[in-house]
Amino acid sequence: MDAALTVAGLSEAQLLARIFPRLTVPEAGGGAETPTSLLLGPGDDAAIVAAPDGRTVLSIDTQVADQDFRLEWNNGYRTTGFDVGWKAAAQNLSDINAMGARSTSLVVSLTMPPETLVSWVEDFADGLVAGLRELGAPGCTVAGGDLGRGRELSVSVAILGTLDGSEPVLRSGARPGDTVALAGTVGRAAAGLALLESEVHVDVLTAGQRALLDTQCRPAPPLAAGPAAREAGASAMMDISDGLVRDGNRMAAASHAVLNLDPAALKALAAPLLPASDLLGTDPMSWVLGGGEDHGLLAAFPPGVQLPPGFTAIGSVEAPAPTQSTGVNIAGRPADAVGWDHFAD
Repeated sequence: MDAALTVAGLSEAQLLARIFPRLTVPEAGGGAETPTSLLLGPGDDAAIVAAPDGRTVLSIDTQVADQDFRLEWNNGYRTTGFDVGWKAAAQNLSDINAMGARSTSLVVSLTMPPETLVSWVEDFADGLVAGLRELGAPGCTVAGGDLGRGRELSVSVAILGTLDGSEPVLRSGARPGDTVALAGTVGRAAAGLALLESEVHVDVLTAGQRALLDTQCRPAPPLAAGPAAREAGASAMMDISDGLVRDGNRMAAASHAVLNLDPAALKALAAPLLPASDLLGTDPMSWVLGGGEDHGLLAAFPPGVQLPPGFTAIGSVEAPAPTQSTGVNIAGRPADAVGWDHFAD
């Protein structure tokens, strides 16, 4: 294949012919294709997906070049189509996971400038499928989507999930006395972003620093933790995409409560960030409290409930004091980290 071939050199049908064969999600162990909810996939006007539970969990996310990622970063790292495809899978799978649900199918809309390389688009499809497979959602299939031409590169993914007969876990159920717990990581993607934006070339990063960069480019949400939390009786849960404090404030507001975080637990979360913070001279706690895109899970569990595997206690739920409505405290004092805002930042 001509490595310089762009999407302008192919018809839509020709480009789809290169993508469709890449969208099969293999079964773990290399066996036959995993049974899915997909009844009719790409190729018709619309897909058909079974909904045996009778309810459909639905979410959507968008990535736009130079807003959510850069094709070339300050430190010399080049974002691949594989990176963007993987991240598109990860951030959408995480939203379904945060409801205690299981992802079943997704549709993709990809808008590209005409100079986009065909190899980049093929790499995107490979990354999308690899994300589904390697993150632990082999039963989730790509049901279809849309290709379009535009001035900027952007990808939107809408994802469907099922509750398998159980009730969803909402962010509004946290109650005083509950344990606040975390599954996955926080701050690592923010540290990786800081490395990408720095002048320290990617080729000289240590293994520990590169691992943080990889968390930004290819996050790994803990997909087994969502259904496990639901089964354990979690009272509230949500995806941490915009930062521990910002998203914690959302849970606190929805639950009419205060989340009081333990400084010792937060310090432990900051330890893996030292390879980047020592290099850049940044307080790692700012990443722990304000950094998003790790796509960990923040959950609350009633008193006496044993935390399921993968969860670590980081605080407790309390009733608001007379002088405070709702929010996130650290050792009893209001936290002031801002977190990510798509419009303000």
